[in-house]
Amino acid sequence: MIRCHETGEEGDWSHEDHQISISKALHQCIATLVGHTSSYISSLTLAGKRLYTGSNDGVVRLWNASTLETLAEAPSNSDVITGERGDGGAVKSLVILSDKLFTAHQDQKIRVWKINDVVEEEAEASNKKYMHLATMPTMSDRLAKCLMPNNQIQIRRHKKASWVHHVDAVSGLALSRDGTLLYSVSWDRTLKIWRTTDFKCLESITNAHEDAINAVEVSENGDIYTGSSDRKIKVWRKNLDEEEKKKRKKHYLVATLSEHDSGINALALSSYSLLYSGGSDGSILVWERNEEGGNIAVAGVLRGHTESVLCLAVVSDIVCSGSADKTVRLWKCSLVDYSCLAVLEGHRGPVKCLTGAIRDSGSQSETSYHIFSGGLDSQVKVWQILVPTL
Repeated sequence: MIRCHETGEEGDWSHEDHQISISKALHQCIATLVGHTSSYISSLTLAGKRLYTGSNDGVVRLWNASTLETLAEAPSNSDVITGERGDGGAVKSLVILSDKLFTAHQDQKIRVWKINDVVEEEAEASNKKYMHLATMPTMSDRLAKCLMPNNQIQIRRHKKASWVHHVDAVSGLALSRDGTLLYSVSWDRTLKIWRTTDFKCLESITNAHEDAINAVEVSENGDIYTGSSDRKIKVWRKNLDEEEKKKRKKHYLVATLSEHDSGINALALSSYSLLYSGGSDGSILVWERNEEGGNIAVAGVLRGHTESVLCLAVVSDIVCSGSADKTVRLWKCSLVDYSCLAVLEGHRGPVKCLTGAIRDSGSQSETSYHIFSGGLDSQVKVWQILVPTL
């Protein structure tokens, strides 16, 4: 079900005029997507005209997010990909690669779905088929590893498992820039690397952190960032030297960033090569490499949330942050300006996930964005943001 807000308090345009802000951002909630009525929204991803939402009951839904008119007029506005009763518990992360959808779950597994190439406006709901391709680790991967004793690792005092298994919730997924590798992180403190062609686990970095890993991001140069409840961000790099690969793992630790005073829940990277990290104390740290491309240091701190920052997303030159304080904040994303552009209020529970895209505003004097936010109130809110161009 879609509720379109055209009039009334929730649909009125409003703006935030902070003293530290260069420009004002007009914003309004233009729609509320209500499909996961008995469960909260745990993950979001946007791929062209398709918005995918995952919930804590294991269900993934597809929404047509092409235009406001389509959202408001669609008679059948969502498809359930995983079935009315999902599998695997909460969907913690969603990643799209071409015609494949990867979903990370609370039950320690990653599932892969085949997406048929259909046009939402023309195809009937019955033709939109999403086939389950695999569950990672695959059966062949598990069988191959369980036959060799040296593939078993100690996970508890009296329990062992093969190194290809996550043994706690898979909390995040990220793709390499060429799409050949999938990185997964887990509350079991491991970082695993998978091949996307046959879904084989290639490597596992055990005890990558001292506590649960909550987020993973991959930069333009291929570096992998992991954020953890241990208050640290770690930077990993793929080893390209064939001789060195024989001596040590294919990925190795480059740096450890320890400036946070609380656990890290979310990471995001901007096109300016800035890293944003959200903490349980409500702060967002902005990280920047020095001009020589060497050390990474804190360049600024974004403050405003009164409770934990639970999610981050970069949409062009705007950073979006969602919090347990039930708000979404929009921040200017540049090397010289970290100002708050707007505060989006309307969720009745903590905001768990965010995504968005630039939309055509029809004007050269302003840039239009659609921001999607999912929360513990079981709703996905669609926000239109208008930012004046400087």
